[in-house]
Amino acid sequence: MRKIKIFIPIFVILLLIAAYTAPFIKTSEQISDDVFRLHILANSDEEYDQALKLKVRDAVLEKGRDIFINCSSLDEIIEACKDNIGLFEDTAERCVAENGFDYPVKAYVDEEFFNTREYEKITLPSGVYNALKIEIGQAKGHNWWCVMFPAICLSAVCEDEINEVLDEKESALISKNQKYEIRFKIVEIYERIKASLSGKGE
Repeated sequence: MRKIKIFIPIFVILLLIAAYTAPFIKTSEQISDDVFRLHILANSDEEYDQALKLKVRDAVLEKGRDIFINCSSLDEIIEACKDNIGLFEDTAERCVAENGFDYPVKAYVDEEFFNTREYEKITLPSGVYNALKIEIGQAKGHNWWCVMFPAICLSAVCEDEINEVLDEKESALISKNQKYEIRFKIVEIYERIKASLSGKGE
């Protein structure tokens, strides 16, 4: 009975949010369906662990450059990541060892909830995204993320790259625009509740 009492107001909130921002939410969810992300979690927030995280990032991106160069769709990059997951894990482990640490490393492709994030000239709405996730050691430190498809973090940041994949509405939404700030926050609340109910929340 208590679960029902909790669920009803949550359901009502979802309905109200959805009714108010339905078109914005729909476009946001289309973006999360089109984008693939890289997510690396450091062992801890100690300075040396955060520095190691960035070295692992560089090694993984360098290894991925040749693998993803011919990928032209989200499905292709997901498949390429899954086919080479052992290679990414070995690359990260080797980088960790070369820097004098013995942390275990885990790499896998997953659907993961992200908050609203800003990246250079674009803002990505919150939602559940496909991602290559790399956990270093206890994975309790601050994370690092970027967009792997379109290939923003494999080369110089370029809005044209992501605009080639997203449609006009999606491209307009991610461009820095203050009038969207409140709606981004509403979408974040909506997506957080939705992800929590589906078991994909933080």
